[in-house]
Amino acid sequence: MMASLFSIFDPSTPPLLHLNWLSLLIPLTTFPPIFWLINSNILTIPKFILSSLFSEIKTLTSYSFTKGLTLILLSMFTFTLLNNFMGLLPHVFTATSHLMMTISMALPFWLTFMIFGWINNTTQMFSHMIPVGTPPILSTFMVCVETISNLIRPITLSVRLSANMIAGHLILALLSNCFSLSTNSIPMMIPEIMLISLESAVAIIQAYVFTILICLYSTEIH
Repeated sequence: MMASLFSIFDPSTPPLLHLNWLSLLIPLTTFPPIFWLINSNILTIPKFILSSLFSEIKTLTSYSFTKGLTLILLSMFTFTLLNNFMGLLPHVFTATSHLMMTISMALPFWLTFMIFGWINNTTQMFSHMIPVGTPPILSTFMVCVETISNLIRPITLSVRLSANMIAGHLILALLSNCFSLSTNSIPMMIPEIMLISLESAVAIIQAYVFTILICLYSTEIH
């Protein structure tokens, strides 16, 4: 029972030679290139969301990072959000629910920020090791805590995203099994529809949290 539930998160499908990873390309097919060149009512909501997120990221990041990092973070938000939503469709592999995928998204950002910060702003990076107002007796302890906190950031970023995607999909799978075995299916549809709505909100929130945390980490290197 449990093996069949967790098999939906298995990235390997021997008969299809790992073709389920092609779900990463599905979002590209939902937005034909003409929609990016010509104004369309279909893109009104996405444009509003991206413009609002752009303004928020611009206020969080420094001027030296705004031009390049903002576009990268917006692209990461769009990529994560679309893949989270694609996972709600039947028989579509959720790439963001796999730890290998999320760690490959978080680790490059973290490595880039750490390398840039320690090479160009070494003094500022050392100053972040001891928060303002820390008693001298706790300085050594706080350095250890901050060091561990910095080292586990890519892990917490990736695990947070994948764990939230896995948890919701497992509950949906359990309800689907109950739905198929139930003789009175109408009462079972109500909680499942509510859970799908909740998972849609989780997909948006997790993409937003993933992007904003990366943005906040970038502000600590200057």
